[in-house]
Amino acid sequence: MINLTITDKELKATEAIKNYIEEKLTRVEKYFGEEEVLANVKIKAEKNYQIAEMYISAAGSTFKAVTEDKDLYASIDKDIDILEGQIRKAKTKKEKMQKDNSIKQITISGEEENAIDDEVVKTLHYEIKPMSIEDAKIVLKEKQSNLFLPFVDSSTGKVCVIYKLNDGKNFGVVEPEA
Repeated sequence: MINLTITDKELKATEAIKNYIEEKLTRVEKYFGEEEVLANVKIKAEKNYQIAEMYISAAGSTFKAVTEDKDLYASIDKDIDILEGQIRKAKTKKEKMQKDNSIKQITISGEEENAIDDEVVKTLHYEIKPMSIEDAKIVLKEKQSNLFLPFVDSSTGKVCVIYKLNDGKNFGVVEPEA
C-alpha cells in the first residue's frame, strides 16, 4: 500500500498527473509486498524544464531520484526507472548478505547502510553555447550554485568544461585532447 504525498511548485498537480504518478508507483510497490510505502513527490517548473523529485521510504530504507525534462511525464518515468534500479540493487544486496551470513561469519557494524552508491540519481541538461574561456568564466561566476559549465570554445570549436576549484577563486578547464 502506497501513502502518496504530492507537493507542487510553479506547476499544478492535476488529477491526471496524480493518477499517472500512482500508476507508475505500482512498479516499485511490488518490491515491498504488504509493507507500507511512503512516497513523497515534488513537482516543479524551472525555466524550460519540469522537475520531478521522488522519495520512497519503506522497510527502513529511503530511496531518492531527481530528474528534469521538458516534459513532466518523461521526468516522472526517469525517476521511476532510477528508483526501481536502486530498490532492485538494495534488495539483491540484502538477499546476498542474508545468504552469505552464517553464525560464524556475522560481523557487527556500528553503521547501517541505507544509501545506494554508484547510481545515477539526478540528470541535468545544459545548453552548450559557443563562447570564449573568459566569457564562460563570467557566466559561471554569475551562476552561484553551479560548480561547472560545459561550453564550446569559440577559438577551437571543441566542447570544454570550466569548473570552480575548491578555493572558490580560481577555475579549471577540461578540454579534449584530439
